[in-house]
Amino acid sequence: MKEDKHQAVVPVAAWEYRFKRIIATIIILTAVLQGQIQGQKQCFNDATVFVDGEKVTYDVYFKWGLMMPKAGIASLAVKETEYQGLPAWNTYVLINSSGMVNAFFSIRDTMQNYLTKEKPRLLYSGKRTLEGGYYEMDDLDYSYKDDKTYIHAIRKNRNRVRADTVLIGGECVLDLLGSLMYARTFNWENFSTGHRYSLQVGMGKSLIHVSYRYEGQRIVEHDKVKFRTRLFIVDIYDDAFTESKEAMEIWIGDDDNHIPVKIRAKLKIGAMETYYKSAQNLRYPLTCRIEMP
Repeated sequence: MKEDKHQAVVPVAAWEYRFKRIIATIIILTAVLQGQIQGQKQCFNDATVFVDGEKVTYDVYFKWGLMMPKAGIASLAVKETEYQGLPAWNTYVLINSSGMVNAFFSIRDTMQNYLTKEKPRLLYSGKRTLEGGYYEMDDLDYSYKDDKTYIHAIRKNRNRVRADTVLIGGECVLDLLGSLMYARTFNWENFSTGHRYSLQVGMGKSLIHVSYRYEGQRIVEHDKVKFRTRLFIVDIYDDAFTESKEAMEIWIGDDDNHIPVKIRAKLKIGAMETYYKSAQNLRYPLTCRIEMP
C-alpha cells in the first residue's frame, strides 16, 4: 500500500517544550529501524531484529527525589509499506500523557520515519506536536550524494514557516527514531567494556551529536519481573539535557529482539525513566525476561 507522509502523521497534543523533547529523544534512543547508506556504507549493523507488525509499549515515569509518578504511555510500532515507489519500513511512535502530568499538559505526540527495505536508508522523518494552542510540525527529507547526507528540514506552525534549511552530515546521520533502533542493531558479542559508537541525529532544524558507550551485562527489575540486559551510556550534545556526559542510560534486552527494556534520561529537574510494559508480534521469543517467584 502506498502512503502519503503528510496524511500518515496525525497532528496531536504534546508537553511543555523541554519535557516533550526529552520524551521524544527517549523513545528515539530507546528508541529506528534499518538506517541508511551513504554510497556503499551501511549505518545499521543488523536488520533481522525487526518484523512487520511489531509493537512495543512502555510506561513512562518522572523521577524527582523519592517521588516517581507515572507520566504516560509510549508505543513503538513497525510495518511494511511503500514510499516513493519503493518497498519501505514505516516506524512510528505515539506518546500519551496520564496521571499528574496529564493535569498540566495534555500529551499526544507522534513521530515517524520511512526507510528503504533493501540496503536500508532513511528517506523521510516527521514529527507533529501541539502544546496548548501552539501547533508545530517538522518534516525532514533525506537524500545522498558523494558520501554525504543532505536533509531538507522544514519547521512550521499554523501561521508560517519558521525554518527552511538544508543540513549536511557525514557517513551516518539518523533521525530521532533512528538513533534508538540503531542501538538495537549492535552486535555486542564483539564489544568490550568501554566500546564506543558515535553518530549524528537530525532534530528539527539542526544536527546533534550522540555517542554510545557499552557497559556490559546488567539485570533490570520492574514490577516483580527481572530482565537480562546490556547497558549503554549515551552522551548527547544538546541544550535540553542537564549535561552532555552520561545524559542517558539504555538497558537493551539480552536476546535476539534487542528491545529497550529501560531508559533513564537526566533532566534539568529530576529524570525520566521508561520501562518495558508489553509487546506484540516480536520476531523472536522474549527470552531476556525472567519471571520472579
